[in-house]
Amino acid sequence: MTYQQQGGAAPPGPPVPTMPAAPAVPPQAPPPEPRSRPAAPDPGPPRRTAWAEGVDRLRAAATTEPGRLRVIGAVLALLVVVFGAVTAWQMAERQTAADDVLNRSQPLSSDAAEIYRALADANTAASSGFLAGGQETADSRRTYEAGMKLASDKLVTAAANSEPGSASEKTISDLNRLLPQYTGLVERARANNRQGFPLGGAYLRYANSKMQIMLADAESLYEVEKGRLRSDYADAKPYPWIAIGLGVVAVGGLGWAQRRNYRRTNRVLNHGLVAATAGVTVVMLWLVVGHSVARAGLNESDAHAVRSLNTLNDARIASLKARGNENLTLVSRGAETKEVGKGENKKSVDTFDYDYKAQMALLTTELRAAEKLADDPAGAAPVQDATKNMLVWKERHEVARAADEAGDYQGALDKVIGSEAQEPTRVCFDNVDAALAKAITREKAEFRQAAGDGLSAMNGLVEGAAVLAALAAAGALLGIGRRLSEYR
Repeated sequence: MTYQQQGGAAPPGPPVPTMPAAPAVPPQAPPPEPRSRPAAPDPGPPRRTAWAEGVDRLRAAATTEPGRLRVIGAVLALLVVVFGAVTAWQMAERQTAADDVLNRSQPLSSDAAEIYRALADANTAASSGFLAGGQETADSRRTYEAGMKLASDKLVTAAANSEPGSASEKTISDLNRLLPQYTGLVERARANNRQGFPLGGAYLRYANSKMQIMLADAESLYEVEKGRLRSDYADAKPYPWIAIGLGVVAVGGLGWAQRRNYRRTNRVLNHGLVAATAGVTVVMLWLVVGHSVARAGLNESDAHAVRSLNTLNDARIASLKARGNENLTLVSRGAETKEVGKGENKKSVDTFDYDYKAQMALLTTELRAAEKLADDPAGAAPVQDATKNMLVWKERHEVARAADEAGDYQGALDKVIGSEAQEPTRVCFDNVDAALAKAITREKAEFRQAAGDGLSAMNGLVEGAAVLAALAAAGALLGIGRRLSEYR
């Protein structure tokens, strides 16, 4: 039986595998652009310094009346405090210098002159004792020992007051080292002289050469201390112009603040500002008047005492040198000579007699200067006495030299160290030295009086200026604070 195929469908059976359709590709996004760094946050305006910010705040505060008052109060208080501090500083320096003048540099310069006098006096006594013969007199021995002791004591005082490492300290050390060497040579000269040995004169001349080194050192110490005294005067006397200028500015500022207060409030007085002005004015007057009085005292002590003292000390040194050379002229007996003059005028002279004449010429000049510096008859009298005795000394020395050159050594010796009846130069020298010592003592008293008055005028000024300035600053702040309280 035949069956007809129905329809066109495929016969049943396993399905014929077919190729699967390609999957649809989804649309692709465009490739991402390169990532960029995130933008830095805005830092804002640059940070300002604390000073700039403070200035801005101050400027902002100054736009208001309370702010302006605070600024004015701070400036006034600062100005007054600075004025007080500078016043205390400058016057402290001047007070210290004035104290050094009175208690340090002038006494030290006098001590240096005393060291020279003591050494020269001892040397003169040693040569006088030698000239007296084998057995020296008790007076010359006593004078020699007193001079050595005084020189030793003054050297101890000078060493204690000298600045470490200074030229004065070195000079004092040299003198302390040479002093025992000199005394040893003098003792050898004496021992030989007692036994009649000519070697005694050689030892004495050697001792004198050692003493000349010591005297040169002592004179150098004296000049250094005189320079130090002048330096202390230069530090003590100038006006404190910086402090005075600041005081004027402070008074002007306080006056301006009171005038401003009056114009804005019609109040005549502000108690705090008035008190501050009064305090600053008192300090200013105290400063100017006190220093003027101190300056006057220091000027008087310098012009009428120190200059006279220096001249008298120089005259005394010259007289001591002259006396020492006069004695050594006889000790050496022409053993030491020097050439003076030039060409046809050149000649040989005794070294010690030549130096004697040079020192007597200097003594004459210094005595004339001292008499001119004397400010009253009482001060001039001892200088005039010294001058009269110096003139007699010159006359007697010429007689002694004439006897020595004529071969009369004993006659020359009597005219130099003999008894008063023989009219020796020794008496003239002693009178000159005594008159100069009297004049020096009087000038020292005048110096201490005048310099002491000058120093006293500065007493309390440093402390008073500091205290009054602090009170004035407080008064200024209180006065401004009173005005500020009206805005609360």
